[in-house]
Amino acid sequence: MADRIPFADLGALTRQVRCEVDRAWAEILDEGWFVRGPHVGQFEEQWAHFCGTDYALGVANGTDALTLTLRAMGVGRHDDVVVPANTFVATVEAVVLVGARPRFADVDPDTLLMTADTFRAAWTPRTKVVIPVHLFGQPVAMDALCDAADQRGVAVVEDAAQAHGATWRGRRVGSFGVAACFSFYPGKNLGAFGDGGAVVTSHAGIAAGIAGLRDHGRADGSRYDHTALGTNSRLDTVQAAVLSAKLPHLDDWNAQRRDVADAYQRLLAGTPVRWVPSRPEAEHVHHLAVVRVPARSWVQGALAEAGVESGIHYPVPCHRMAPYAGYAGGSLPEVERAAEEILSLPMFPGMTTAQVTRVCDLVVDAAERASELARVG
Repeated sequence: MADRIPFADLGALTRQVRCEVDRAWAEILDEGWFVRGPHVGQFEEQWAHFCGTDYALGVANGTDALTLTLRAMGVGRHDDVVVPANTFVATVEAVVLVGARPRFADVDPDTLLMTADTFRAAWTPRTKVVIPVHLFGQPVAMDALCDAADQRGVAVVEDAAQAHGATWRGRRVGSFGVAACFSFYPGKNLGAFGDGGAVVTSHAGIAAGIAGLRDHGRADGSRYDHTALGTNSRLDTVQAAVLSAKLPHLDDWNAQRRDVADAYQRLLAGTPVRWVPSRPEAEHVHHLAVVRVPARSWVQGALAEAGVESGIHYPVPCHRMAPYAGYAGGSLPEVERAAEEILSLPMFPGMTTAQVTRVCDLVVDAAERASELARVG
C-alpha cells in the first residue's frame, strides 16, 4: 500500500512551535501559575486584536463559549434562537442548555451556509438571537444576514469555531455580531493542546457578564462575593501559552490551506466529485475540504482501503437527532440532501501537491465507478 495520507497532521504544526512552547512551559513551571495568570491575559489581548474586537475572554471550550454568551445576553425559556441544522451539535446544545428553543434553518444549496433568506424563513416573533455558523472555514454572507436580523430586532452571535482568521469582504469573522464564539480544540486552524475556547465581543456588558459567569459568578475584583449563578469555565495557562505560540503562524497556515484547496478544485473540476464552492467575497480558511460524492459509503471505503483518511461533517443533521427532533418544524431539503453526499478529504498546512493529486485520483476513480454501477444497476 502507498504511504498513508492522514486527515490532518497536527504533529507537523507542533514541531514548528515546539521551541516557543518549551520556553513558555518553563516560565509557567517557574511561576507556578497554572490557572489564569499573565499568559491567559496576554493571549486574550492578542486574540481580541486579531479578531478586531475590544474584548476576548478565554473559556474552557467552544461549547461553553456559546452557552455563556447566551446566558450573558439573558437568553432563556421564552426565547427562540435560529441555528442552521447542519452544524456540530454544540451550536444547538448550547441553545437548549440555556432553556431556549432552537429554530432550525435550511442553507444555501451550494455553499451549505445559512443565508438571510433561510434565517427569515426560520424566524418567529419570539426569536431573540440568530447564530450563523461559518461552516468548514467559510464565512456566512454577514452583511445581508446582519441587515435581516437588525430589521427584526434579533441579535447576531457568530459561531466561528471552524473559521479562525476567515474574512467576509475583508473583515474578520468574529467582528460582525454582538459576540462570536471560538473553539480551540486541537484540530482547529488555531488549536490548543487540549480543550479551550474564547468569546470575542466589543460589547462591554456581555464581556463583563461572561467574565463573571466563567468564574463561578464571582463579582469583579472579589474573591468571595458570588453575585450570579456561574460555572467553572476558564482557559488554563498552558493552553493560553500554546495558543500565543501558534497565533503568529495562523495567517500563513491558512494561506497554505488555501493553496491545498486550490489544488483540489483544479484537479476535481469536471469530475463527478463536486467541491463545495466559496463566495468570491469570502476569504475561506478551509478548516475542512468538503466535497459531494455519489455512493459516499462506497467511496469512503475505497479511500480507507488505499490508506487515505476521510470524515463526514456531518452525517446526521441536528434536527434529526433524538434530543432535538422535537424542535424540528419540518423538512429542510438542502441540509438533508447534503447530509447524504458530503465527504471531508484530507486538509492540513504542508499537504503536498503529490498527496492532493493522489487523493483526487482515488476519490474520482471511486466516484466514477460508483456512478457507472448506478447506471448499469
